[in-house]
Amino acid sequence: MTLSDHQDSESFMGVRSEDELLHMLDLAERKQNHHFTALQSVFTESDFDKKLRNYHMRNYKALQGVVKSLRWVLGDKDVKHPLE
Repeated sequence: MTLSDHQDSESFMGVRSEDELLHMLDLAERKQNHHFTALQSVFTESDFDKKLRNYHMRNYKALQGVVKSLRWVLGDKDVKHPLE
């Protein structure tokens, strides 16, 4: 299996509409909020579940990157670069 080349133009469909990106951002933020809330409830439970905590933390952090990238693509002036 070879790694894909990011310059392979056949792999890209084209530009997404702003409405599609905003919808995707909304969904990503909702999922991120879900994992944040679930993470908070894991810490307040008496029988602390480490696997569950790690699951919600991992998903929360992954969605943090998704949200930052989408905001960058949409031109959010507060996001200088999505990889920083």
